[in-house]
Amino acid sequence: QVQLVESGGGLVQPGGSLRLSCAASGFTFSSYAMSWYRQAPGKERRLVAAITGTGGSTNYADSVKGRFTISRDNAKNTVTLQMNSLKPEDTAVYYCNAVVYLGGYLEVWGQGTLVTVSS
Repeated sequence: QVQLVESGGGLVQPGGSLRLSCAASGFTFSSYAMSWYRQAPGKERRLVAAITGTGGSTNYADSVKGRFTISRDNAKNTVTLQMNSLKPEDTAVYYCNAVVYLGGYLEVWGQGTLVTVSS
């Protein structure tokens, strides 16, 4: 069963930090790029960061560049999003995402984890 499970969300003050994790199972993790998306209330889901299967290349939304870092541990089948200097506008549900090939392409989403940045 292909599954992504996020953890690490919560309430943090502006300027603070949070670390999100996503545990993957059911596919060859190191073969696939992984992404983090977020969806703020009343807005579309948008890409935050992505990382290649080897971890050798990353890309970020302009709004988070220099503040967020995506990384992965292929031995543990996990991808992490380190979020620093958080702003109220970072408040959203954050989702882990992968597009895997299992006889056909399958887009997989985690259940999401809520990040609230507020004083």
